Amino acid sequence: MRFEMFSAAHVAGLVWFGFITLLVVIYRNELREPRRNQATRWTLAALLLCSEISLQLSYIIDNRWAINSLPFQLCSLMLFVGTAVLLTKRKGLYDALFFLGSMGALQALLTPNLDETFPHFRYFQFFIAHISIIGAALFIVAVERYRPTFYSVLRAMLWLHVMAIPAAVTNEWTGTTNFMFLARKPATASILDWLAPWPWYLLQLELIAFCLFTSLYGLVRGLDL
Repeated sequence: MRFEMFSAAHVAGLVWFGFITLLVVIYRNELREPRRNQATRWTLAALLLCSEISLQLSYIIDNRWAINSLPFQLCSLMLFVGTAVLLTKRKGLYDALFFLGSMGALQALLTPNLDETFPHFRYFQFFIAHISIIGAALFIVAVERYRPTFYSVLRAMLWLHVMAIPAAVTNEWTGTTNFMFLARKPATASILDWLAPWPWYLLQLELIAFCLFTSLYGLVRGLDL
């Protein structure tokens, strides 16, 4: 049974996303208590890391691992970045997690590039991974009180291009992979369907990413005020 957008399985995943988001916001003060803070950071980090490890293991067990299984998609990279941020509190990575992680994972949740539906393993892995990415991004803002600046937006754009390098190189080398959707639009429905054909939609995505990051920065500043 294939996954369908806005089916009961999709809506259930979005409901869990909303529920986790509310929990982080409502209990942000309690999560600053040292023991709870550490336990939450480690739990989120474990979810992020185990999401990618379990996916790779599933490919190997099913004898389906191939070059396109490499973790070069944006959200796969964010799983590792989020883990590093939560475990080390390296502020140099905050911008990447907050802007790239939250926007990339949100787009994925709204328009999943997913074949299998509930109760397949891939369904649970997909939603746990992407909800955890947004949960980690929200955690550093609501709990750790990270506040982006306009320069954070520019650094996030730089991170986006740096992370696109291995994806673009692999796409060009293999001629078959489509990491970060740099080679072509995804086969499933997405916001890219509204954009120009390849390669022009890549230029449009640059502008969209900048506008989204700026809007997210403005939202955080507005909520503070």
